[in-house]
Amino acid sequence: MSRLSVVHLLGRDGGLAAAGKTAAISLSANEAHNALALRGRIPSLATTVNQEQQQNLFGFFTPAAGVHRQPPATARPEQVAKVITTPQGDVVLERSQRANNYRLTLRRDGTAVATIPARGSEREALRFVEQHQDWLERARARQRERPRAAEVWVPGARVLWRGELTEIRVATAGEKPQVCLAADVFRVARLEGDLRSTLEAQFARRAKIELPGRTWELAALTGMDVKHVTVRNQRSRWGSCSANGTISLNWRLVQTPDFVRDYIIYHELMHLREMNHSARFWARVAEVCPGWQDAERWIKRNGSVIGL
Repeated sequence: MSRLSVVHLLGRDGGLAAAGKTAAISLSANEAHNALALRGRIPSLATTVNQEQQQNLFGFFTPAAGVHRQPPATARPEQVAKVITTPQGDVVLERSQRANNYRLTLRRDGTAVATIPARGSEREALRFVEQHQDWLERARARQRERPRAAEVWVPGARVLWRGELTEIRVATAGEKPQVCLAADVFRVARLEGDLRSTLEAQFARRAKIELPGRTWELAALTGMDVKHVTVRNQRSRWGSCSANGTISLNWRLVQTPDFVRDYIIYHELMHLREMNHSARFWARVAEVCPGWQDAERWIKRNGSVIGL
């Protein structure tokens, strides 16, 4: 009698063999026919069980919690911004479903934005802007006074390097062109076009050499136990510290003055003792870095030059 190899046959409880437990079984033609016939009758049970029970019965899988639930409704989209004109210039009105209060901010590109909370009104937003026009005027004045780096990095442009706005100068031309920032020389593929991505990549490589070494040095001076130091491309912070002794630093610290770089490192080192920003934490910072307030002022004034 001829025999057939059948996979995914019925289990002892009448359900299909579960995935991962299926074995190829050798049956006679009649036995295979009977098994397939029984398999064909199983779907009729679906009239007495729900979908999740069917899937358990057939042994396909046991659904995780929430698999068959209706997906949550998507958040309401933010409304399109509206621009109004004031004596201090244009102000963008933006409604936010997450905001609880009216808020007025001045972006780095000079755009003033008034945020309207979910249940707020444009009329109240306009009144809020009028009440804070003096603040907006002062903020615009401070922004105009801040140093600005070049948007496009080409020879002759000034960029922030080692704490100073420094001119990009051509060191050598020809087949292997180089540019220099003060006493530091950098190789570039070509002198034409925007050099920003090329130079920033080289800044980051230098940072990965310099910053860990300086961190270990200051850790030894303060008696701190640092497990690991990483250098990252962070867009919103200068550094961070984890409870396991890992310190992460922003590669852009090589563009800052030495006293600012050291302050950030000291700041993160003191977090190994105080994982907060309490008065006791700041007292520890002041002990190891007496000039930390000067560093904070430099960051506030110049951080936007490098996008922080």
